Amino acid sequence: MAVAKNKIEQVMDYVQTQIDSRIWTAQTRLPSVRQLAKQLGYSVSTVVEAYERLVAQGVIQAKAGSGFFVTAPNALLSMTSLAPKRERAVDPLWISRQTLEAGEAFLKPGCGWLPEDWLPQQSMRKAIRSSLSLPSKVLSDYATPQGAYAFRQLLAMRMQSKQIDAIPEQIMLMDSATQAIDLLCRFLLKPNDTVLVDDPCYFNFQALLKVHQVNVVGVPYTAQGVDIQAFEQAIHTHQPRLYITNAGLHNPTGAVQTLSNAYQVVKLIQQANMLVIEDDIYADFEDEPAPRLAALDGLKNVIYIGSFSKTLSASLRCGFIASSMEWIDDLVDLKIATQFSHHYLSAEIIYAILTDGSYRKHIDSMKLRLKRHMKSSIAQLATLGITPWMVPKAGMFLWCQLDERYDVNQLSKDCLAQDMVLAPGNSFSQSQQFKNYLRFNVAQCQNPKVFQILAEALALQNLNG
Repeated sequence: MAVAKNKIEQVMDYVQTQIDSRIWTAQTRLPSVRQLAKQLGYSVSTVVEAYERLVAQGVIQAKAGSGFFVTAPNALLSMTSLAPKRERAVDPLWISRQTLEAGEAFLKPGCGWLPEDWLPQQSMRKAIRSSLSLPSKVLSDYATPQGAYAFRQLLAMRMQSKQIDAIPEQIMLMDSATQAIDLLCRFLLKPNDTVLVDDPCYFNFQALLKVHQVNVVGVPYTAQGVDIQAFEQAIHTHQPRLYITNAGLHNPTGAVQTLSNAYQVVKLIQQANMLVIEDDIYADFEDEPAPRLAALDGLKNVIYIGSFSKTLSASLRCGFIASSMEWIDDLVDLKIATQFSHHYLSAEIIYAILTDGSYRKHIDSMKLRLKRHMKSSIAQLATLGITPWMVPKAGMFLWCQLDERYDVNQLSKDCLAQDMVLAPGNSFSQSQQFKNYLRFNVAQCQNPKVFQILAEALALQNLNG
C-alpha cells in the first residue's frame, strides 16, 4: 500500500506541476488516464486514483463523457521560481530592480539610460504645456488602435533613413519596446517553443522570455554580429521559432553588425522560415546607419520595433511595431484584447517634440557628449585594469573585461553597499561565460566617485584574496 500511495502522490505532483508552471491552464483537458499511465509508466488504476483525489481537492474536475479538466486557478507566476537557481541573487532582474529602486543619491554606471540632465527637458516641458491645448479627446479618451496616422507616417519616414520600406499602415504604436516584444511573443510563441538570443544579449530579453515559458538558446555574438556558423548550427539543432536581437548598436557590447553578416543572417532565417524581432531602441545614437535585418528582409520574416525612452523620456512611454501587412490586423486585435490602447497623451507629446525642430539638435549634442565620456571612461577604467572588449563606434555602452581573479557578482554586491549599481556580465548571458565582465554606461560614469568606489571594491577583493 505504501508503494501504491507514493506513486499516486507522484502522479498528483506531476499534474500540479503542469498547472503551476502554466503548461496546463484553466479548462485545459488532461491526458486520458490511459495516456498518462503510459507516459509515466504507472498503472491505469494509479492514475485513476490520483485524478479522483485531485477532483476531491478541486484542482481538476470530471466531465461525463469528456474527461478531466483543470479547474484550479494558476498559481501566481514567480519569476524567482522560473529563473535558473545559479546566481539567483544577481540575475537579469537584479540589475533592473536595483536601478529602478535606487534612491536619487545612488550612482548607476550599470543602468541602461541617460542621466536626466542629458535629456531635453526644456523641449519636453514646452510640449507638455502645448498639450493643454490639444483636443479634449486626447486628454480623456482612448487612442485609435494603431495610433495617430501622422505619427505613423513620421515613423515610416524615419525608417526610410535605415533603408526600411514601410507604409503607415504597417506600423502600430505601443507604450514601449518591452511592451511590443511582450505582445509579439504572445502572438508568435507558445510554451516550449525555442527562441534564439545573442550571447551576451540585453538581459530583459531573457527575463521576458521566461514569462512566456519558452526554451531560450544563446548564440555567441562577435564584433561583426552574431556568429554565423553557431547561428546556423543552432537553427539546425533547435529549429527555433524566433530570434530576438538588437539592430544598430548592440546591447551590451556596443558592436555593430557588418553588412555581410546581416545578409547571411537574413538568408538563414528565410531558409528556415523563422521569425525575427529586431529591437532598434538605440537607432538615434549611431553616427552611420548600420545594416538592418528588416531592410534586407523587407519586413517579411523580420518585425522591427523601437521607442523613444532612451533619447527623450522613460516617463513618456511611446514605442512602435512595424511588421508585414499580413500580420498587422491580427496584432492590432491582440493589442486591443490585451492592452486595449496605448498612452494617447504621451504619444502626442513625443510627436510634438519630434517635429518641433529641437530633436535633431538634442541628438547631435548627446552624441558629442557620449564620445567625450566614452574616451574618458575607457582611460579611467584602464587605470583599474578594466579593458573594453571592443571600443564602440557610438552609443553609451562599454562591455568590459576584468581579471579572472575577481568575483564580479561579489563586486556588484560590494558596490551596491556603497550606493552604486553595476551590471555584471553573466546577467546578460545564457551560457554564463561572462563571469568576469561588466557593462558600463559611460553617460553614468561622470562622477569620479564611480571609479573611487570601484577601486575600493577591487582592492577589498585583492585583500581577501
